[in-house]
Amino acid sequence: MKKIAVIFTGGTISMKIDPRINAAIPALSSEQIMAMVTNIERYADIEIINFSKLPGPHMTPELMLELSNLIKDVLKREDINGVVVTHGTDTLEETAFFLEWTINSEKPIIVVGAMRNGSELGYDGPSNLSAAICTAISDESINKGVLVVMNNEVNAATEVTKTNTLSLNTFKSPEFGPLGIVDNDEVIYYRDKRSHDHILDIETVESKVGLIKCGAGMNSDIIDFHINSGYRGLVIEALGRGNVPPDMLEGIERAISQNIPVVIVSRCPTGRVLDTYGYLGAGKMLRNSGAIFGFNLPGQKARMKLMLALSVTSDMDIIRDLFEKGRFK
Repeated sequence: MKKIAVIFTGGTISMKIDPRINAAIPALSSEQIMAMVTNIERYADIEIINFSKLPGPHMTPELMLELSNLIKDVLKREDINGVVVTHGTDTLEETAFFLEWTINSEKPIIVVGAMRNGSELGYDGPSNLSAAICTAISDESINKGVLVVMNNEVNAATEVTKTNTLSLNTFKSPEFGPLGIVDNDEVIYYRDKRSHDHILDIETVESKVGLIKCGAGMNSDIIDFHINSGYRGLVIEALGRGNVPPDMLEGIERAISQNIPVVIVSRCPTGRVLDTYGYLGAGKMLRNSGAIFGFNLPGQKARMKLMLALSVTSDMDIIRDLFEKGRFK
């Protein structure tokens, strides 16, 4: 029987309604949650590791690094065959993405959460956790990187995003679809994920990276605020194919001139950015100004990737290659 370490970090999966305030707060212990995953002892030997009881919005890049280092240490143990991490869904995709780029292991790493708390009808925590453990013990999950398992679907950390504030099937991979499903306590893979072979070995995280969403008629004020506040990098969720209102162009050029990398992604939920258009503020002008194109990454993942890149280098060309060519020199 395989041994799986289940690392509890918090989130809705560990919450119940506090009657005093009539709102969900962290309340369930890891042992209480595991007790609701009935018959799991028939499938795996479980070791519980308590990391935190944090709601998703309380997770930080510094805590992600601490979690990554803990997982690395756990996976070095010969008796551990895989790791499952419980997490708040609000930032789950960012932590999973962070782990994907910082951990080099063939052993399965599964991130899981819940959309309903322990006081609600249809609490999905135990079923999601059981599916995550079934995924972790599968030989088919070896060397697949970090996976996210929710609602009996398996998605790659590089592809998945939270698409709905309420639905149990909120975690989807809009561009490519799920890697597979968990059916009858067995994981079935339909396809392999898009892979990368570059793990970023970091000791500290450069967290001063801003994320700016474009809207009609915006100017450079918010960009200048980030420059003057000492931000090391910027991600712009641009319009459509990767274009910005013309009054934002000067701010982007000022940032780049001060060796602050500016990564362009789209505010659209699917599709990549490209220098298709040539008018003032359009993608061609942004590229000519030295902006970096983030392919099809959503803003929150592009920000996380830029944080990781800046944690090891400030060389603009190396950072560009990481985003645009998928390689790190």
